[in-house]
Amino acid sequence: MTRVAAVDCGTNSIRLLVADADPATGELKDLARRMEIVRLGQGVDRTGRLAPEALERTFAACRDYARSVAELDARHVRFVATSASRDAENREEFVRGVLDILGTEPEVITGEEEAQLSFTGATNELAGRGDLEQPYLVVDIGGGSTEFVVGDASVRASRSVDIGCVRLTERHGLSGPVTPGQYEAMRADVTAALDEVERTVPLAEARTLVGLAGTVTTVAGIALGLDSYDPSAIHHSRITYERTAEVVERLAASTHDERAAIPVMHPGRVDVITAGAVILLTIMERTGAREVVVSEHDILDGIAIHTALDAG
Repeated sequence: MTRVAAVDCGTNSIRLLVADADPATGELKDLARRMEIVRLGQGVDRTGRLAPEALERTFAACRDYARSVAELDARHVRFVATSASRDAENREEFVRGVLDILGTEPEVITGEEEAQLSFTGATNELAGRGDLEQPYLVVDIGGGSTEFVVGDASVRASRSVDIGCVRLTERHGLSGPVTPGQYEAMRADVTAALDEVERTVPLAEARTLVGLAGTVTTVAGIALGLDSYDPSAIHHSRITYERTAEVVERLAASTHDERAAIPVMHPGRVDVITAGAVILLTIMERTGAREVVVSEHDILDGIAIHTALDAG
């Protein structure tokens, strides 16, 4: 087993996984799995730059993670940065800060690389399951972008597009209950992005929709009626289109305080969950998916698996 540390820094959150990994099988034994909402992508869609306060929140989380990495003696560390840092004019400031704190340079990966890692993390445990048809469509709804990957044993096609829960929330000025105009404008953005995706990714060929990341897991927790966030109950749950639509209707009609009172809701997702849920529902409508298989394992696990392969 190889001890690795993986960091996934997105538009909304930064996450750490320290695990013992088997390079031969891809099996991971978690030692630490953490998440902080830092909103690195605050204002990036509007300004094209990472805000100073967003950088400081991110660096504070990195300092905390560096202590965990050292305490657990993880010698192989990989830091992957995604949508917000791809888009920012001042991303070198971000790169230098992370290097100083963690001793490893963040890889500002392309959307296609992000899609590959997400697919690996999400499907590693699904191989051989007789109840799920292949090929899979893996959808990773992030803060700034959403990745679409179609594949079975390997990736057939992938595409990253700039729709995400933070980006759409900021673009359409969401705060309280969503107006009909805001809802339709969001759907139009997602529909246009799906048109772009379908130029290169055969969405219609997929037989199982697999959903990743905080938007999808939060929607699942709400749909399941959980009293608290329980990853073991959410992981590999199957949420129907009808239940997803009910959750979207509830979120779209709710105030900030009503969303904050939902038991499974992380405080950092309260103001962006509605946009993320609309993205998920629109994808299900477009692809005809009757359900989404929810995975707690995603790009973070993919980063850890590939780090172990590279180290071994």
